[in-house]
Amino acid sequence: MKLAHVQLFEDFGTRSLAIHAVMVLAFANAVFAGLFVSGQLGLVSFVALLNFTAGLWVAHSIHSLGNASSDDEYNGVLNELLETGTDGSSSGLDTGRFGRLLALIGAVTAVALLTSAQVLPGAVFPVAIVAVGSIAVVTAITGFLIALGASYDESEAYWTGEVDRHQQPELEEQS
Repeated sequence: MKLAHVQLFEDFGTRSLAIHAVMVLAFANAVFAGLFVSGQLGLVSFVALLNFTAGLWVAHSIHSLGNASSDDEYNGVLNELLETGTDGSSSGLDTGRFGRLLALIGAVTAVALLTSAQVLPGAVFPVAIVAVGSIAVVTAITGFLIALGASYDESEAYWTGEVDRHQQPELEEQS
């Protein structure tokens, strides 16, 4: 059974863009609810939407680990949206992708903590600091593993090509 709307999400880059869009909407609504909706409703909405965003973020980060070793052309959500010029020609740890992830984690963590300081009562705020910090650490660790896996795969492909290139003349001499 082939459905057009299901086939659209077969590509990891398309799925990633959709998940990132949902995360942005949920996070923006969490900040909006926390700052502009008063009372218990605003507090509960803020916490619920922030938890939903965090769950999506961790789940998508773990899902991205499996994509690091595939032959897909996906190199991060920024490369899907913009032409950033990262062709995979660099060597070593994929610091560009990891650096962008750390900047994103820092920005989201800062906004979440600043909003939490405005919204949450004094006794609950330390719990929010630990929760937001834990999500940031888990996401950073997963991002490092993604960058490390992508660098390992790139190195493996390079050295496999080098070995094949050097074995070719030896095989021709033996013939």
